[in-house]
Amino acid sequence: MRTTATFTIQNPAAFKKQLLQWAQQFREVVFLDSNSYEQRYTSYEAVLAVDALTSIKTDYHNAFDKLNEYQRITKDWLFGYLSYDLKNDTEELQSSNFDGLEFPDLFFFQPKKLFLLKGDQLEMQYLRMCDDEIEADFEEITNYQLRITSTTSNQQLPTINQRISKDSYLEKVGQMLEHIHRGDIYEANFCMEFYAENAVIDPPSIYEKLNFISEPPFAVYFKNYKQYLMCASPERYIRKEGDKIISQPIKGTARRSTDGDEDNAIKQELSANEKERSENIMIVDLVRNDLSRTAAKGSVEVEELCGAYSFKQVHHLISTVVSQVAEGHSPVDIIRTTFPMGSMTGAPKISAMQIIEKLEETKRGLYSGAVGYFTPAGDFDFNVVIRSILYNAENKYVSFSVGSAITSKATPEQEYEECLLKARAMRTVLEE
Repeated sequence: MRTTATFTIQNPAAFKKQLLQWAQQFREVVFLDSNSYEQRYTSYEAVLAVDALTSIKTDYHNAFDKLNEYQRITKDWLFGYLSYDLKNDTEELQSSNFDGLEFPDLFFFQPKKLFLLKGDQLEMQYLRMCDDEIEADFEEITNYQLRITSTTSNQQLPTINQRISKDSYLEKVGQMLEHIHRGDIYEANFCMEFYAENAVIDPPSIYEKLNFISEPPFAVYFKNYKQYLMCASPERYIRKEGDKIISQPIKGTARRSTDGDEDNAIKQELSANEKERSENIMIVDLVRNDLSRTAAKGSVEVEELCGAYSFKQVHHLISTVVSQVAEGHSPVDIIRTTFPMGSMTGAPKISAMQIIEKLEETKRGLYSGAVGYFTPAGDFDFNVVIRSILYNAENKYVSFSVGSAITSKATPEQEYEECLLKARAMRTVLEE
């Protein structure tokens, strides 16, 4: 079904930039970049998928059944996203908050052209209908002249607004703490939106700038006609390798310091912080429970608990939970039974999502959803959409959201400051 050709790349870092800019000619684009971040479960340095042969776009009604059928019929590479509001397909929930972005709840496409970069080796996989273009495309990309433009040229970004004021945020976290003290929930991820209206931005340059200041392992540039995601996510949602499932929730955050000794001390303090560890452990328990729904008996294990990892902007606590898939479960079954990811909901999950919907003021949509791909063999890998800028060029609406985990030990003022810390990178690239 696909023709494959392999090339050696002299300068992979420069080639990635050429690849991304060359891709802008297509209506559908997914570009994934691991930024050479060292971790155990990584297949590629970068992946580009462009130009849909087929696609699926739907709201949440029966979305997972439709995706399951699409994946089963195509048996090919599929790239796309799952929005947070697919929760409404699997549970008796709804999403009635404001939505300025108006993205579909689910979108996947089967790319005509696929690029897989690993080290200095590039594998190009083209569908037969266009495989005579492989050599010409490779030559065009390698000779592509990068645009030298200011990220502010031709852009029009009004003042960034905050959907929930500080006073309102503190009051809402107080309400969430009341739910926790009553025993309705143990933990919930509470988010707020920053947005700009009548905005005109250049998505590729915004993405490159955001990626440069963060260099995360799960960066994504996504384009579907006039809908864009520029994502600097440090977090994997879920991955399937054969019969093995890997989930790596992040909970626990601390700032970085330019002073090496202070930075190490902050990281050590994060590792030992009782509140931060408890946030992570609660979500690990939730993930274990979610994975058990499709796992072979006794196969769910915690490979790493609360490991401290450093990124350019922050330190994080990351746990790794794995399982073996029991017979009879499709790839989409595994996603359906674990989505949305626990790190963006809370525990118990359904109660947390109900309270989140009541207290938040923006429909999450693609934020705190997932972007990734299925392979022809039925493996998959998806990130968590955080540290991201979303843009609808048609209605000129820009949005980014941030959140934090609220537990019984949470202090509203500190949670608010954590949100502002997480928002800094997105605000910086939009305002400069």
